[in-house]
Amino acid sequence: MDTSKVAVIGSGFAGLSAAAYLSRAGYRVDIFEKNESSGGRARQASQQGYIFDMGPSWYWMPDVFERFFDDFGYRPGDFYELKRLDPGFVMVFPENEALAIPDRSDELYTLFESVEAGSAEKLRAFLKEAAYKYKVGMDKLVYKPGLSYFEFIDLDLFKGIFKLQAFTNFRDHVRKYFSHPKLIALMEFPVLFLGAMPEDTPALYSLMNYAGLQLGTWYPMGGFGKVSEAMRTICERQGVRFFENEPVTSLTVSGRKVSTVRTPLREAGYDGVLAAADYNHIEQRLLRPEHRNYAAEYWDSRVLAPSALIFYLGLSCRVDKLAHHTLFFDTSLEKHAHEIYKRPQWPSDPLFYVCCPSRSDDTVAPVGHENVFILMPLAPGLDDNVALRERYFEKVMDRLERYAGLPLRDKVDYKRSYCVNDFKADYHAYKGNAYGLANTLRQTANLKPAIRNKHIDNLFYAGQLTVPGPGVPPSIISGKVAAGQLIKYLKQKK
Repeated sequence: MDTSKVAVIGSGFAGLSAAAYLSRAGYRVDIFEKNESSGGRARQASQQGYIFDMGPSWYWMPDVFERFFDDFGYRPGDFYELKRLDPGFVMVFPENEALAIPDRSDELYTLFESVEAGSAEKLRAFLKEAAYKYKVGMDKLVYKPGLSYFEFIDLDLFKGIFKLQAFTNFRDHVRKYFSHPKLIALMEFPVLFLGAMPEDTPALYSLMNYAGLQLGTWYPMGGFGKVSEAMRTICERQGVRFFENEPVTSLTVSGRKVSTVRTPLREAGYDGVLAAADYNHIEQRLLRPEHRNYAAEYWDSRVLAPSALIFYLGLSCRVDKLAHHTLFFDTSLEKHAHEIYKRPQWPSDPLFYVCCPSRSDDTVAPVGHENVFILMPLAPGLDDNVALRERYFEKVMDRLERYAGLPLRDKVDYKRSYCVNDFKADYHAYKGNAYGLANTLRQTANLKPAIRNKHIDNLFYAGQLTVPGPGVPPSIISGKVAAGQLIKYLKQKK
């Protein structure tokens, strides 16, 4: 067994993934977490019989999870039960008209045809193209470290470069196939997870439509926290040590190497460091200016994915109108997106998303109650205070009550809000972002912040501010890719 020691900073999905691969390779791994539990944004909170997922709630791209567990000789089912949701989600439009998105392909084509004549065949063509992008993206692109353009010298990539549509925008791509506003909204909403307006997002990302509409929307019973718990279990079985409530306060650099990692409780030397906490925080707070990849001005010029205002609610009643995932598109997506990306401000008439996992899982709420998570996308870096949060709570509850046909505010027996200031406090999130760096054309692949420090040979980065991008599956992949690069370095130095 190699006696080299590696420190991993942050225990979100990227950190857990990296620690698992590093320990599998034989290194002694310590993972430092500033919060009291691991999981990063996928932590859970238990209150009054409710179990709330603090962050991620969409289980898409199941093949990424399967590939991770398979790398260690497991299956997801060894740790948690997966339930495929049907409908996958519901979209609410003006006048509270709801569109339930079925899991079965034949029902999906029928639904599209009922909304817009001829759209079933167009959907088949759209998804066939998206399936190609998904296969190439997952097999050829997302596992690249983004350190050299020579990584993309691949015959299959060159042959399919135009089919990937990296230089066509998503908005125009969707409108080539569909004209009905409901279908356009349905096809465009996944790019909200990518952090940019449809016109600024490459059409390559129609692969997300394939992931959501063809591969299915899933739910890990017990909540999304079960996934991070499973990854932690794999790490612990391989000897990874977890140090919680231990934020890293500084990195000491000697020559071209990090020599010492300091926390309030300890100081230890390591042969390699993998930073899976907020990239900007690592650079701007833990490193001296001469050791940083990027100056503050660089970060300020980046296009960030949104922050969010979140409400965790316990309701002492059942809400039959709510699906597991319900998206409120009863106001203008374009206007809300403009107020996130073009003229950052608190939105005038926001869209929002409601997750009600107790519709699928009776373990996350007391009997007869509902567990409700409400998320409103928001521009990062905005002022955040209790008065603003309450103002928007009233706005979303007005619309939610109207849709549900129930006086839900009277049924709230638990309530907690979470917003920009909380993302900063809990995760050192740059400008309080919730999702990371937007996947715009100028921030894709090698144009993202580098996975390797240019001045320090044994410092690497993982997470949603570097390759391949925001979201749970990309973060898991990021940890694997960064770990691979650190392993390569450690082997070369011997």
